[in-house]
Amino acid sequence: MGKAKIVHLTSAHPRYDIRIFLKMCQSLANADYNVNLVVADGKGFEVKNNVKIYDVGKPLKRLERMFKSSMMVYKRALQLNGDIYHLHDPELLPYAYLLKLKGKKVIFDSHEDTPRQILSKPYLNKNLLIIISFIYELLEKFICSRLNCVVTATPYIRGIFSKYNPNSIDINNYPILGELESSDEITKKNQVCYVGGIKPIRGIYKLVEAMNYVKNDVKLCLAGDFVDGVNLEKLSKFGNLEKIEFKGFLNRTQVQKLLNESLAGIVTFLPASNHINAQPNKMFEYMSASLPVIASDFPLWKEIIEYNKCGICVNPQDPKKIAESIDYLFEHHNEAIIMGKNGKKAVYEKYNWDTEVKKLLNLYETGLKQ
Repeated sequence: MGKAKIVHLTSAHPRYDIRIFLKMCQSLANADYNVNLVVADGKGFEVKNNVKIYDVGKPLKRLERMFKSSMMVYKRALQLNGDIYHLHDPELLPYAYLLKLKGKKVIFDSHEDTPRQILSKPYLNKNLLIIISFIYELLEKFICSRLNCVVTATPYIRGIFSKYNPNSIDINNYPILGELESSDEITKKNQVCYVGGIKPIRGIYKLVEAMNYVKNDVKLCLAGDFVDGVNLEKLSKFGNLEKIEFKGFLNRTQVQKLLNESLAGIVTFLPASNHINAQPNKMFEYMSASLPVIASDFPLWKEIIEYNKCGICVNPQDPKKIAESIDYLFEHHNEAIIMGKNGKKAVYEKYNWDTEVKKLLNLYETGLKQ
């Protein structure tokens, strides 16, 4: 008898999402599972690295994605008649319950502390956000307590779910060893970088403002798409954009090149409630590429950065402190190199996908018996 047929579902993430496709789907395919991924991106059907990708079409607006696309993703996934369904988005939560009622084995993968994340949405009234967050949390508890397993991206989020589903595990979003390292000798440029969604809650305005105070000839490279209303006109109100290079969305090879050319990686998210206990993937990716990290001074982040001596933690709401950190790493080249080596060492010893994929495979092999 062959291994189980697995169906991963996402209505919000791109088909080559790092956690969903690159790490989970490919790892399961490499272990000889029949792996299928249902997405909503308008790019059609394809088979990539033994993963079959099914597309239900790209939504035009946010609400269409949340309601129409999520339903279409569910219907297409149901047609595939999988043995195990692994869902990745909050709007898919009701369909996790429907799949369970149909006798399927169902995993919900919580990438974020969603009730707290909802509170930080910039496009809704604050009182309305509190109500939506409360209702979602009730729904989350009701449904997830009835599923076969809840997978979370951090131990903190696992702690939340384990109170009502004892079969909850954290599969951390750590980097794949060697993926972002370069085998070529790449000359460092006078630049620091940020990779990810360019949006206010991630401190982008404070970061742009910080470049006003950088004393040395260093530019900031921003790699990612504009999100939540950010655009060049708005960014220009916070600083001189001549010191900033916009790379747009980069593929993994391009990200590797950018990291290897940069002096430091920046992840100065603002202290939203769902950020403080998060473990941002980019922080560990910077470390894996031997980059010193300039990070927000949240207690958990400080514990990782300072314990491993791999960067500098700053108040993400203080542009001058961010600037001072950039100048410090530029002016203390040897110390920056040591920080980068320390970060890479920590990734190889602890913060890597090799340690997490064992949890994933064990879950699929033995953890879904109930």
